[in-house]
Amino acid sequence: MDDSCQPAPLFTFGLIADVQYADMDDGLNFTQTRRRYYRNSIGLLRKARESWSHSAARPKFIIQLGDIIDGFNKDRGASSRALEQVLGEFSLSRIEVHHVWGNHEFYNFSRSELLCSELNSSILADASLSGTRAGGDIYAYSFCPFPGFTFVVLDAYDVSLLGVEEDSLQYRSAFNLIKRHNSNEDLNSPPGLFGDLKQRFTKFNGGFSKAQLDWLDSVLFSADKKREKVTIVSHLPVHPFSTTPMCLAWNFDELLSTIQSHSSVVCFIAGHDHDGGYCLDKSTGVHHLTLEGVIETPPDSNAFGTVSVYEDRMVLKGVGRIPDIDILFL
Repeated sequence: MDDSCQPAPLFTFGLIADVQYADMDDGLNFTQTRRRYYRNSIGLLRKARESWSHSAARPKFIIQLGDIIDGFNKDRGASSRALEQVLGEFSLSRIEVHHVWGNHEFYNFSRSELLCSELNSSILADASLSGTRAGGDIYAYSFCPFPGFTFVVLDAYDVSLLGVEEDSLQYRSAFNLIKRHNSNEDLNSPPGLFGDLKQRFTKFNGGFSKAQLDWLDSVLFSADKKREKVTIVSHLPVHPFSTTPMCLAWNFDELLSTIQSHSSVVCFIAGHDHDGGYCLDKSTGVHHLTLEGVIETPPDSNAFGTVSVYEDRMVLKGVGRIPDIDILFL
């Protein structure tokens, strides 16, 4: 059908993942198989921001899916400067940005520092409603950009070795969990053979606490009653068919179980896996989208998208490495 015949969307929003900016020369990924364009990534973010700013259907908000700056900034004493540069780029669009936290946020800052930083966008949660924030140090919240639609930002490193002191209860609990599955001296080295689901138990991944899962359950229960359509966003993917096992959340199965017990979830969007991925969970009708990462995108391409939301579907229009996807509400 001709685009001119399409009805206007209810609203649109932008998506971008894994910018991982650092003012340094190109390098290689963890497996030494893909080039990373550290210094150029902010240029691709700039092009995305300019596209969104000049779009006829200007996004109502942008979701930044985590790893906004690279962990290399920490050892170079450049974490705050790099963050200031990328946030400055986002601010030029004057479009509301919801920030998701990934492993590279925790390579650069502690959890307490992040909670006090501009990367804490939970102030954008619906203040008029109770229960829109998970509470405590859990960085999870919900917001409603349009009647009938709710978005939930999850904290995929609520249970993690990252961002907390090694003598803390949180660290010891996460350490005991990961060591049950990963006996490697280097916990960033995945256990098991390639393709084994055990490979998710690495230091660069994390999981969701019971408190956060209980909070999500309550948010989805409310959305079910109101017949709302819910999109969940997280740095870590939770469906094995939407990513590689090495990039899954530790307790992805528990998160999937929570989703499966509700009727309101239509889509789960994540980053982390720079190659991206997509699957439709036919048992629930939930679309699982993993966005390709900016950091491994060549300078002559890009990796961002704009999602147009309608009553019966969402339509992702990708740029560069991001494919177009129709997300039908089943």
